[in-house]
Amino acid sequence: MLEKIIILDFGSQTTQLIARRLRELSVYCEIVPYNKFPENAQNVIGIILSGSPFSVNDPGAFKPDLSSVRGKYPVLGICYGAQYLAYSSGGKVEKGNSGEYGRARLTSVDRNDSLMKNTGDTAQVWMSHGDTITALPEHFTVIAGTADVKAAAYRIEGEKTWGVQFHPEVYHTEIGMTVLDNFLAVCKAKKNWTPASFIETAIDGLKKQLGNDKVILALSGGVDSSVCAVLLHRAVGKNLTCIFVDNGLLRKNEFEKVIHDYQHLGLNVAGIDAKAYFYTKLAGVTEPERKRKIIGKGFIDIFEQEAQKRKDVKWLAQGTIYPDVIESLSITGTVIKSHHNVGGLPEKMNLKLIEPLRLLFKDEVRKVGRELCMEEHLIKRHPFPGPGLGVRILGSVTPEKVRILQDADDIFISGLREWNLYDQVWQAGVILLPVNSVGVMGDERTYENVVALRAVTSTDAMTADWVALPYEFLAKISNEIINKVRGVNRVVYDVSSKPPSTIEWE
Repeated sequence: MLEKIIILDFGSQTTQLIARRLRELSVYCEIVPYNKFPENAQNVIGIILSGSPFSVNDPGAFKPDLSSVRGKYPVLGICYGAQYLAYSSGGKVEKGNSGEYGRARLTSVDRNDSLMKNTGDTAQVWMSHGDTITALPEHFTVIAGTADVKAAAYRIEGEKTWGVQFHPEVYHTEIGMTVLDNFLAVCKAKKNWTPASFIETAIDGLKKQLGNDKVILALSGGVDSSVCAVLLHRAVGKNLTCIFVDNGLLRKNEFEKVIHDYQHLGLNVAGIDAKAYFYTKLAGVTEPERKRKIIGKGFIDIFEQEAQKRKDVKWLAQGTIYPDVIESLSITGTVIKSHHNVGGLPEKMNLKLIEPLRLLFKDEVRKVGRELCMEEHLIKRHPFPGPGLGVRILGSVTPEKVRILQDADDIFISGLREWNLYDQVWQAGVILLPVNSVGVMGDERTYENVVALRAVTSTDAMTADWVALPYEFLAKISNEIINKVRGVNRVVYDVSSKPPSTIEWE
């Protein structure tokens, strides 16, 4: 049975980063709500308590009973997690004279402590807290401090329990991976989480779960659904039918290219032309969430029709990955944006849902794809939103707007490939803005559409930064779009990061 670390999520924005760092260290982990520790925990080797947007002194703060985990498992509290361990044991956590945010430097490091091995006498760490521990309970021992915080890290005597007020998961903490690796050593982690081990476990699990049942898979043409398809094909073979829907919101010539790629993979693919259906449903709709839900329901409707044609189908498979789940509903109940492949299925479909990649980050999906010997151009494909160009057309969707956006997007993406920039970018695309701009073409005044180019770098879609593409490239692409795409007379470039922005505009 695969060992795992459980991360109890108190709502921190960096909880997912903790999971990513542990997986980079080849240890499997799962994030669960702070009050939902699994009942069957035979394969759990350690517990991490995440940070939180709350203060432990807030009336609405998350305050679970940790008696079932402390002393039984190694425990590491991070930021709020460290403060809550101290607070719930009788210590004091108070609002400091000034918060500690950003870079800080550890001092008085106890290098003999198991958590602080090989960290040196001093190191840069990343802090993000307004409260601080002002009095530690009995049996709590300080193992590192900073100029402003005496108990930047501590251990609890008689337990394998530690607390750190800094964030080891954040890149700017120089010793972060060392601290996490030290904690894993305390947990006696075997470090057996690899793409190969995931594939072996996933295929074995799929065979047991699906048996001889028939499955239809919602293909999008992207990395996630492609890897999902190959994984399922390995498990159930001919019992898998892939449905690729042309919703009229794909990239230019995408439908034909994707069908060709999947045939080379040996998959059984049914292509469905549903452009007219989606255009009718989206007519006049401008609100982003409503568009997403209409497109999501449209996919369900199409799959329902296909399932009815195949009476023996029992499962609908989707390429849902972890960021989809996280963005759709956080621990605090805040929806960032809904994803069409998250949230279950209508009862009338009479199908069960299976999502083999649900707990993987995007970079992990790519590693799995390579381990499955998939072609590199499929693995390196940029992410593409499930609702397609429907969320890159701000405002109502029409066939003419789709045509404009497809032509502009094709020039941009083709240009990235020609200039050898495509692989340096995590995700790129063009957005059609709901404004017109005055221009001059020849000797005539024009009043036409504005498009925005978007290109970002990322590793897991949880955070992203805009790419400083060469000016010469941007100038060429802008000129080519304006000259070749009928209906566009202005091109702008998006220089926003995530957060506070999102990668997509809707």
